[in-house]
Amino acid sequence: MSGFQRVGVVGAGAWGTALAQVCARAGRSPLLWAREPEVAEAISREHTNPLFLPGVDLDPAVEATSNLADLTGLDMILAVAPAQHLRATFTALSPQIPKGLPVVLCAKGVEQGSLKLMAEVLADVAPQARAAVLSGPSFAGEVARGLPTAVTLACADEALGEALAQALATPSFRPYWTDDLVGAEAGGAVKNVLAIACGIVEGRGLGRSAHAALVTRGFAELTRLAVALGAEARTLAGLCGLGDLVLTCSSAQSRNMSVGLALGRGETLDQALAGKLSVAEGVASAPAVRALANKVGVETPICEAVAAVLAGEKGLDQAIGELLARPLKAEHQD
Repeated sequence: MSGFQRVGVVGAGAWGTALAQVCARAGRSPLLWAREPEVAEAISREHTNPLFLPGVDLDPAVEATSNLADLTGLDMILAVAPAQHLRATFTALSPQIPKGLPVVLCAKGVEQGSLKLMAEVLADVAPQARAAVLSGPSFAGEVARGLPTAVTLACADEALGEALAQALATPSFRPYWTDDLVGAEAGGAVKNVLAIACGIVEGRGLGRSAHAALVTRGFAELTRLAVALGAEARTLAGLCGLGDLVLTCSSAQSRNMSVGLALGRGETLDQALAGKLSVAEGVASAPAVRALANKVGVETPICEAVAAVLAGEKGLDQAIGELLARPLKAEHQD
């Protein structure tokens, strides 16, 4: 399992480009697929991605293409297409995925309609693949520049998971293995919704105390929902849960938090999203997270409030007021 030399990276946004850079630093041969031909051309010609990751010089080992048919003869795939596009992308790619090929899922979200996590979507369209999940506190620009980062790599097969972690590891990029795919996925998906809430708190000027309370109570929601889906609570206390939540809720570098900041300052959702090339996954995942929580009977009041605000069902002041008016209860009561 040590021969993961040829790595396909599906999705050339900021995160996909950063992960291709990681692969190159780890001594792999990454082929980065971009939906936009001009992005693939810029990466191949100039070793930069000025559209999605400006200011970062890419390793010459990073090759790029805009043709899915070029993704053949691979030893593993990193799936970095946005969560709501994963199904369509891998439906098209599935005929080129041989039985047993590892596909590492790197997008964080819950699919609208089906309410499925990404491993479930992959099982629908490419059941012959062996699924793994990469998640954790990681800003693309920092990872691409080689700043120290630690993440979770989830894979049900311990030997395969450890081999994948070794294949991606560099002195500044440290994957920690777990067998809990549901925990790794749920943590990443829910924290994006909570980051929008934290941005709203910041943009509304509600203070650091409110911000800390929201992160803490949001983590309780995240853990409740993940455990109800079959995750282990200790997974959520690690990099892919608490770690990712702390990062995403503490910096405007977070695409999701930046959307919340704009909403908190009085912008509409359309205004908050205007001009943004990168996807804020929490916007699309919020209604799916709300529906999934209702389906499994778990209370997620913060995520529900975010979904209601994004859908235009409630104004910010109403949503905040209703959260503050919830009945008092024991801190660890479900």
